[in-house]
Amino acid sequence: MTKLKIKSGDTVRVIAGDHKGSEGKVLTILREKNKAIVEGVNMVSKHQKPSAQNPQGGIVKKEAPIQISNLSLLTSKGETTRIGYRMEGDKKVRFSKKSNEVL
Repeated sequence: MTKLKIKSGDTVRVIAGDHKGSEGKVLTILREKNKAIVEGVNMVSKHQKPSAQNPQGGIVKKEAPIQISNLSLLTSKGETTRIGYRMEGDKKVRFSKKSNEVL
């Protein structure tokens, strides 16, 4: 399994696919599938039967997983960047390869 450089809580932009250009916050990472669930991106409609939590039932919109290779991290300036790792003292930190700032 490869090292994933995007973590949950990061703000990302979709760089490929149907939702190209969309931005959102990463909610969860699915490591075994190499996918992430991004807030407000790749919304799908799911038909749900009535239940105790949802007595009305009906059509529910929810986020579907998107491939990690289609995501790029956004810096504080709002530009996309690649991520690298380096040692600062005895701590391993993530940094932006474009601006060299620590994330």
